Amino acid sequence: MKRTCLAFALLCLAATPALAQKRSLRVDDIYNLKDVRDPQRSPDGKWVAFVVSRAIKDTDKNDSDVWMASWDGSQEIQLTSTPENESTPRWSPDNKYLAFVSSRQGAKGGQVWLLNRAGGEAVKLTDVKGGIADYAWSPDSKRLVLVVNVPDPRDPEDDDKTTGEQKKTAPPIVVDRYHFKEDVSGYLRNERTHLYLFDVAAKKADILTPGTFNEELPVWSPDGTRIAFVTKRGTGDLDRNDNTDVYVIDATIGAEPRQLTTSPASDGNGRVSWSPDGKQIAYLTGEEVKFSAYNQNKLAVIAASGGQPRLLAESLDRPIRQPIWSQDAKSITLVVTDNRSEYPARVDISSGRVERLVSGPRVVGSLSAAPSDPGLAVLASTDTEIPEVAALEPSTGSGQGNGKLRKLSHQNDEWLSKILLGTTEEFTSTSKDGTEVHGLIVKPPTYRAGEKYPTLLRIHGGPNGQDEHAFSFERELFAANGFAVVAVNYRGSNGRGSAYQKAIFADWGNKEVVDLLGAMDYVQKSGLADPDRLGIGGWSYGGILTDYAIATDGRFKAATSGAGSALQLSMYGVDEYITQYENEIGPPWKSQDLWIKISYPFFHADRIRTPTLFLGGDKDFNVPLVGGEQMYQALRSLGVETQLVVYPGQFHGITVPSYKVDRLQRYLDWYGKYLKKAPALTTTTGGG
Repeated sequence: MKRTCLAFALLCLAATPALAQKRSLRVDDIYNLKDVRDPQRSPDGKWVAFVVSRAIKDTDKNDSDVWMASWDGSQEIQLTSTPENESTPRWSPDNKYLAFVSSRQGAKGGQVWLLNRAGGEAVKLTDVKGGIADYAWSPDSKRLVLVVNVPDPRDPEDDDKTTGEQKKTAPPIVVDRYHFKEDVSGYLRNERTHLYLFDVAAKKADILTPGTFNEELPVWSPDGTRIAFVTKRGTGDLDRNDNTDVYVIDATIGAEPRQLTTSPASDGNGRVSWSPDGKQIAYLTGEEVKFSAYNQNKLAVIAASGGQPRLLAESLDRPIRQPIWSQDAKSITLVVTDNRSEYPARVDISSGRVERLVSGPRVVGSLSAAPSDPGLAVLASTDTEIPEVAALEPSTGSGQGNGKLRKLSHQNDEWLSKILLGTTEEFTSTSKDGTEVHGLIVKPPTYRAGEKYPTLLRIHGGPNGQDEHAFSFERELFAANGFAVVAVNYRGSNGRGSAYQKAIFADWGNKEVVDLLGAMDYVQKSGLADPDRLGIGGWSYGGILTDYAIATDGRFKAATSGAGSALQLSMYGVDEYITQYENEIGPPWKSQDLWIKISYPFFHADRIRTPTLFLGGDKDFNVPLVGGEQMYQALRSLGVETQLVVYPGQFHGITVPSYKVDRLQRYLDWYGKYLKKAPALTTTTGGG
């Protein structure tokens, strides 16, 4: 026994120096965090290009650069380093060039630039008015298909005027569309996105799809003769539905597009994938229009010449995305969202059998293939690993989930190795109506069994999303400051099947709150949460559910509601969700009682006693600031402690680095003020 105790003591002493080198996560670590995204494997399979974004403290801006890593993992090279953003790297199929999009050197709206693999500086390739929204190389590397932002033809022509000649007063905004608002885009008029064919040698762009419709997500056929794309067409007011379809057009100026899909559901939810022989197209088809907010895609295949589509893997009751056809045409690989994780899976074309390619509680996505090798470049993350580029090599044996992940990028390794992180655990709770609910708990790095902790219920947005096994800066920051963090995949979340998502249809703020409170009951009974120090909060639908919850239950001693709303009736015509409202709730003059029912947090604001911090961006057209302003005013009138924070010039997502830091610090200060009561003194005895 003495030897065991001595060995344990020596082990602790040996571990102390390593632990002493680590520190807690801080708010200003936002400036250390690097956002890695968009991996693109080169045609020869030897390199993976990707984008790295970071917040710059001195300029209070975000900067994105293009990097690449070798497939063997031995090299990681930065390719661009200007103060302007570079993004969307795409290899030419002949492996000679790497293209990217940037507005560097005054390029208007973002243009395509070329890096020659043989060396030299990047050269601007396109100069298209309106800028480039997307692009793709032709298989012979001689052309690009561009998705061009075409301005409203009614806009004045100011390109050739000097700054002094341009009007100082902006002209009136004339709106005549049914769906007339969109976050970031602002007021919608007659702007369009059209496909252009661009000749690389001649540097000449010609419009491929003129007209009054929008076209997006172009993909070349393997032989380079056709382009598949997604568009919403038909007669009547197209703003009144979300029914997109897949079309194919010959890659020749003057060609007429052919409609492939005709279902009343939304088809082409994401980029399509051609079979290697060019005879079939794999695409994603969604739910009927009224369920658009709870969409769960299905995999379909249709002949490129048209015909009846065939659904694959119909028994897979989970959201999927990003289908990629295998080179042998026997399978399609895609990403599956499943119960707190995301993973690549292979669907057998003939049988529809689904094989999971990587196991474990993690998030793996953003697939990129090369014709020369079966391995995939991916983004991979876990609870304690920030997303980085990895190689997913196929399994050598049988059995699902045996694929091997091999890390290629290391953008966050150095600083993260010095940070003490919390411990993330899964839990299952049962709501009062018997529903089984799944979630995550993050315990502080200094957690000690048997102690009760101030506990935060942090609610994800969507609602069609999930809390999952990926690194969360916010959850880890709260844990670093001594909070236990509870993340709940309430009904309406994805990853648990279509019926689970649709359970809240036209019944907002009911079952979700039942699930959230049931999860908190579980955490309190487990002995982890101090019932006198409970907080709640979220952003977007997380902020909306915060309002619902504090109007329903008085257990929370502090709340933060970001980009939320409570008087849902007042959102009609103010935000961007008009088609959802009409299809799910109905117009207010026909569904007045339902609108009032789902607005209960505002009409029952007098039940709220929770000190609440409201936040939002003043340019938000997704969940406009008025939603927070109304609740702030209500609580202020009622004498409940409250505060409103407005971030100037910000949309639904806060992007200015100093505002991100400010928001996190305000969360900590607000929760700290009401939940960080002095703990009871504990005493220890023993020799000194």
